[in-house]
Amino acid sequence: MSDDTTERPAARPGLRSRLRERIAEQRWVLVAVAAVALLAVFVARVPLLLVAAGGALLLLAAIIPPPRRLLVTRRRREARSLTPWPETGMKQLADALPNPCFIVDRRGITRYVNRAARVRFGDPLPGDPISLRLRVPVLLEALDKVMAGGPAQRIEWSERVPTESWLEAYVTPVAELVSQPGEPARAGAVGGAGRFVLVTLQDLTEQRRLERMRADFVANASHELRTPLASLTGFVETLQGPARDDPVARERFLSIMLQQGDRMRRLIDDLLSLSRIELKAHVQPETVLDLASLLRQACDALKPVADEAGVVLDIETPDTDCPVRADRDELIEVIENLVGNAIKYGVTGKKVEIRLSLAPQPGEGGRTGGTFVMSVRDFGPGIAAEHLPRLTERFYRVDASRSRETKGTGLGLAIVKHILTRHKARLEIDSTPGKGAVFTVRFPVAKGAEVPAGDLKAFPAQGVGLSQN
Repeated sequence: MSDDTTERPAARPGLRSRLRERIAEQRWVLVAVAAVALLAVFVARVPLLLVAAGGALLLLAAIIPPPRRLLVTRRRREARSLTPWPETGMKQLADALPNPCFIVDRRGITRYVNRAARVRFGDPLPGDPISLRLRVPVLLEALDKVMAGGPAQRIEWSERVPTESWLEAYVTPVAELVSQPGEPARAGAVGGAGRFVLVTLQDLTEQRRLERMRADFVANASHELRTPLASLTGFVETLQGPARDDPVARERFLSIMLQQGDRMRRLIDDLLSLSRIELKAHVQPETVLDLASLLRQACDALKPVADEAGVVLDIETPDTDCPVRADRDELIEVIENLVGNAIKYGVTGKKVEIRLSLAPQPGEGGRTGGTFVMSVRDFGPGIAAEHLPRLTERFYRVDASRSRETKGTGLGLAIVKHILTRHKARLEIDSTPGKGAVFTVRFPVAKGAEVPAGDLKAFPAQGVGLSQN
């Protein structure tokens, strides 16, 4: 009983308060009903009983609250009217832009994204905060300034995952392109006016890579070409002076000048090749090629060089196809660099072993996934352990004099590293002084390709990985 007495008083004030609120909301309706009732009684002479009955019905209709569903629908409609959404014209304008574009409201909520933004950022959902897709502090800071009424902002930043890239964002306030009924026409916003903020992004990666390529080319070319140019200049001055009438010295100097000219040509060719590869390092090739076939072709082309050096090329490749996503010319350049180095620097071993096998991906049953493993082994003097991590640096030479004797530029392995980075491959180097060196490259199997692993031998991981960075 005590429970009942405590609940009832708590319910009455709530009911009374809701009744008072309802009467307050409908006060003007009740005043109008009372006025109509008075006119009906005193002017139209309507019976008082009928007027009282009609007034009571109208009073009940005004006081009784509507169903909960109608209230929820009305509140949602009111909330939607307060939430800004871009109009069709603004959406069409955003879709016409070639760069990714976000339209956000003054709270930083995404209201629309164009096609380019959906492709690059994985279909962002309208209604989500823009920070869910663009987690860049400098960009969010610029967005806060514009949302607070500040002027348009232009900012730049760089990203290193998954590849190095540079982006630029322009953040500006905008208003509706078409005016609402009864409102003056609005075509834009100045000084922070407007209900939306437009965020457009531009990829500056290609531009920055070109700038870096020019700077690197100038720095490397000036450094590496200085010596042969100085040598050429000195021989020309000698031929113009003391050796002018000396045919023996003239022939010897001209021969050296020709060698220095060839060296400069090789340097320029390698520098240009390296710059071109770096320019598209973030774009993986789409063409699927047979790695085994390319390996055999490249080794056949190097056979005359090996025969001249007295080196035997021992090649083992599977009979089945080895599909990889690759650029044909770049992959051949990798093979020729690795096998050519083995011939030049391992000539004392008289033999170079070239192997291709498959390392299946665990759990795939050896049919899909995994990596193709290509190894090039020489039996020359080998490389000391302290040199291994730096072999792919530009112009790094273990023995500079020997490199010049073999007509090396010091750029071969740097080119190999950048090509393999573009192909999502990995370079590993293992060497023991006096026992030769093994260069191993691991290529991912082309996506969707089936490879019968029964015909391919697995190859263990070894050495120092040098393919990235």
